[in-house]
Amino acid sequence: MTATIAAPANQQTPSASRTRVDIGGIARTAAGFGIVIIAWEVIARLVLGGTNLIAPPSGIVSSWIDNWDLYQRAMSATLWSAARGFFWGNLAAVTLAGFVVLAPATERVVLRLSLVIFCLPLVAMGPILRVVWGTGDGPQVTLAALAVFYTTLVPLLVGFRAVPQSWTDLVHSYGRGRFRVLTTVRIRASVPYLFAGLQVAAPAAFLGALVGEFTGAQRGMGLLTINSMRALRTNDLWAVATISALVSMAAYVIVGMVGRRLAIGQPALLMTPPSGGPAITTRRRVIRALTEAAISVSIVLVLWIGLMAVLDLDNYFAKRPADVWDYLFGRPASQANRTEILDALSGTARIAIPGYIVGLVLGAVFAALFDLYDTVRRTLTPFAVALRCVPIVVIAPLLVQAFGRGMTGTTTTVAIMTFFPTLVACSHGLRQTPGQVLEFYSVYDTGRVRTLLSGQVPAMVPAFFAAARIAVPTTVLAATVAEWLATGTGMGNLMALTAVNSRYETLWACIFVVTVIVAAAYGVVAIVEQWVLARVAPEQLSW
Repeated sequence: MTATIAAPANQQTPSASRTRVDIGGIARTAAGFGIVIIAWEVIARLVLGGTNLIAPPSGIVSSWIDNWDLYQRAMSATLWSAARGFFWGNLAAVTLAGFVVLAPATERVVLRLSLVIFCLPLVAMGPILRVVWGTGDGPQVTLAALAVFYTTLVPLLVGFRAVPQSWTDLVHSYGRGRFRVLTTVRIRASVPYLFAGLQVAAPAAFLGALVGEFTGAQRGMGLLTINSMRALRTNDLWAVATISALVSMAAYVIVGMVGRRLAIGQPALLMTPPSGGPAITTRRRVIRALTEAAISVSIVLVLWIGLMAVLDLDNYFAKRPADVWDYLFGRPASQANRTEILDALSGTARIAIPGYIVGLVLGAVFAALFDLYDTVRRTLTPFAVALRCVPIVVIAPLLVQAFGRGMTGTTTTVAIMTFFPTLVACSHGLRQTPGQVLEFYSVYDTGRVRTLLSGQVPAMVPAFFAAARIAVPTTVLAATVAEWLATGTGMGNLMALTAVNSRYETLWACIFVVTVIVAAAYGVVAIVEQWVLARVAPEQLSW
């Protein structure tokens, strides 16, 4: 039986005490910022002067002053596209999550379909959407929506599950069904998880809008970024990147503030024993998995063919499943076609896999350090947020120039994209440790490290695996963007070249292969997650 222990109202948890204003901490943080700005200026002018790698802060400010009207108009266009994509993408996520709660049997199919949509490479989808939408801002809004909906869907489902069974049993005892449980219990419990996803989604929406602007938009920050890169105007490039980062940071902070205002009480203490029902045999598991996979594939094919027919898209650029199959397996040249794609895929895998692992590990480690040491959290959090909010399309070429076109530069780019969502999710997961658990360790005068490892880390595990699942397609996005803009190798470069050269069969085949590989990798992570959660957080495995 699940038990819920209410914490005394007059006791404070360690996280509550952090809300007190610390003037000394603020002063130290401001001093740290000042030192960083001075060091940045010195390095840009004296160490890297003439390399067109880094612009000094003074040069960035000068560019702001000279081009402020232009930047203001461009930012307005990009923000409008990102905001609409943010709204529609998150609306889709919330709707799907609610549907899954009301019809749990559809969860695996819904998640598979959502994953397929999220796995579509932005580098490849941009040119296709530009052909479909024309010269308007349709591609920007669509890519922004695609970039955010899955990052909200996964944490929201974790939050819907994070309720004690005694709460749902109480609602059911009054004859109420799943809908009433959703509206009275699960929505309230999911608020912190929802806003954790929204915080990650805010910079992602801006990135999606930027990528959409690269495909032929007539205005926007993405267009200014491309023009500055091509003209080697380093000050202008960093001015655009800095404005983009500041706007994304502001959105991140505002979403976090709203989430903290809406959070209700302390997390409940969940004590869910292993299920006493009959165990599912391996044969039944396999049959269920194959059935769900067949249903998912069928729905994807129907949607693929149906959308092509409804939109009446020309077969010249809008390839159908039969065209992709024929390209890969039905022609004398199919072997050469597969070899070209697999060679590019192997190059992408060599940077994506290490970047994925490094980003996950560093995200979890820094989340733990932030929880242990307030000074570290105050000092490094703004830089971590800024690093993620600087558009990858700007930072990827700079990192490759700094670390070289080899594995180090591109892996660093991938790790940065994976690091931030993991940091946010794990920090949120650590804060979800029930106050009763923290008080238990406090009574026995347990040290902070021991409390973290044995009390808080288990509470963090569901959030960590949610980040690990989200990071799979995010890693591929980062790797392909880095290859597209900086290295000239791998799947990113191949998709960009095929789009430019109108080799649409190759482009659609690349999209198909990347989506299948990412879905398979996601499945591996999900299997590991199921095994771990069955031992650490069994309440996450059922409704």
